[in-house]
Amino acid sequence: MNSRDFRSRGPIRAGCCPCGQAPHAPGEGATRREFLAAAGGLGLLGTTLTGLSWATPSSAQAAEPPQRRTLVVKPIFTYPKPQRTPMTSWRNWGGIETERDVRDEEGRIRGELDQLLAKADFPLSFLPLASMRTKDELAAHMDDIRKADALLFYSAGDGGDNLMSNVNQIDALGKHVVFFVRHRSGPLYYWYEGAMARFLHQHTDTLATKSIGYEDVVVDSLDEVLWRLRSLCGLHSTLGNRVVAVGGPSAWAQPRGVVPDLVRAKWNLDIQTLSYDDLRKLILAAKRDEAAVELARQRAAAYVKLPGTTVETAQSFIDNAFLLEQVFHRIIAEAGCRALTINDCMSTIMPIAETSACLTLSLLNDAGYQAYCESDFVVVPAGILLANISGRPVFMNDPTYPHDQIITLAHCSAPRRMNGRHLEPARIMTHFESDYGAAPKVEMTPGQVITNIVPDFKSERWTGLLAKVDTAPFLPICRSQIDIRYECSDDVLARHMPGFHWMTGYGDYLREVGYAIGKIGIAWDDISRA
Repeated sequence: MNSRDFRSRGPIRAGCCPCGQAPHAPGEGATRREFLAAAGGLGLLGTTLTGLSWATPSSAQAAEPPQRRTLVVKPIFTYPKPQRTPMTSWRNWGGIETERDVRDEEGRIRGELDQLLAKADFPLSFLPLASMRTKDELAAHMDDIRKADALLFYSAGDGGDNLMSNVNQIDALGKHVVFFVRHRSGPLYYWYEGAMARFLHQHTDTLATKSIGYEDVVVDSLDEVLWRLRSLCGLHSTLGNRVVAVGGPSAWAQPRGVVPDLVRAKWNLDIQTLSYDDLRKLILAAKRDEAAVELARQRAAAYVKLPGTTVETAQSFIDNAFLLEQVFHRIIAEAGCRALTINDCMSTIMPIAETSACLTLSLLNDAGYQAYCESDFVVVPAGILLANISGRPVFMNDPTYPHDQIITLAHCSAPRRMNGRHLEPARIMTHFESDYGAAPKVEMTPGQVITNIVPDFKSERWTGLLAKVDTAPFLPICRSQIDIRYECSDDVLARHMPGFHWMTGYGDYLREVGYAIGKIGIAWDDISRA
């Protein structure tokens, strides 16, 4: 392949781009309605943000970011109704036989649903419990089923005319299903025995169901139910997401348009493009607005006084980063979304904003938005999904080469509120490649367990890697950097590094990510202990 052939595949960006994020300073807090009322003159047209202006910007404080969507679950209890018949096998396996058994089990289930709600660290609601046996009884609950995002089947019932005997009835509902059976957590359920050969395999040797797979069956454990619901909440909050792509959507080193079209189809993303010409007009208008400029200065002054914050760049760069953040708040509030990406930000934003966007993106992420540089839609869906599963900001980064069970991850736009609550210490420096602007060097906590997602260019197979932060070094690379330590062999990791950019977040969410992407046809390789 000659150099012309290679270049034709798309732009290759070395290192990090000028984008970032950080938390709001004390005293902020305009509501979304107040923010939009002050914004005036903004409009959406198709997949392009057009006609934006900087009207009455003196109240340009942060809009409240949209929250994760509530996962609405319909619990369904299927139960047997055996009739004693002398000298026949009149009952199947199971500990539920009488009406009293059914009523007691309904009470037990309602108590467990209350426990799930109390433990959920994500938005979750349950519709009323429905007890049923037959297709006709199912039809009586179709209004609720249509409202639900997922179904939680307490599958106690046996065969005969029982609903669970005909898997097509469940597949036809078109819902995600968690299939719960009891062994020791209460009266034994028949489907503890029948789940595999009779239900999943349908009397064959292979999986015969469409809506339920092996990964959807849970025995006894409410914790196992909960993480699956957490995963589905993250998926539900990601599918159909609107994302503002400043400068248009892109993909690292890939042909123009191919990856954005792919993720639109796979994730149903609504990608709204804002041109750099329109952004330039907004930034220049904001810089002419004395109230907006003063607000940015006040917020920047409060920010650099936050505990654990060290300044190693010009204050003017930080002031300008806060003004740029106010511009981005205006854009995403009008778009009615939570996610924003920036394309080609090194050469475009710096001359206009007179800073880099690194600290700006860090601020947005810490405030509850999802903001990424480079508009790399190979990895953007992974970031949105992980943030929606965990409820925490995530760190888009450049990986290096694995060795001695260590790999370095770095970028100039890391969030500081990585655990979703507290700010990590940070040195506010220049963006590394340009030695200009404001970028956070976030000192991530040694020993912290982290989830790493490695997406492929084709959205066919992602890699998951559980690791721990080893150190936060100070190498001549992108400012926020961590050496992470993993358990698998270096060779296994090297052979499972598709694509380029990674997404990293605090905590262990590998199960949830793998479960979620399996629902949309992406394979998952968790190599953590390979």
